[in-house]
Amino acid sequence: MPKLKTHKGAKKRFKVTGSGKLMRMKGMRSHLRRKKPKKVKRLYTGRLLVSEADVPRIKKLLP
Repeated sequence: MPKLKTHKGAKKRFKVTGSGKLMRMKGMRSHLRRKKPKKVKRLYTGRLLVSEADVPRIKKLLP
């Protein structure tokens, strides 16, 4: 069976931790940030775990 290719868009958006969990960044952070308060902008800096319902679908994109 041939090797599976990695989905390049998913590779840029998701990171796999050492224990195998998937991390993602929050959306809505690219533009229109001038008018948002600093408190809101700080919320977009961290990473979050991907929900359990989406993990199997994303793992297929990242073999």
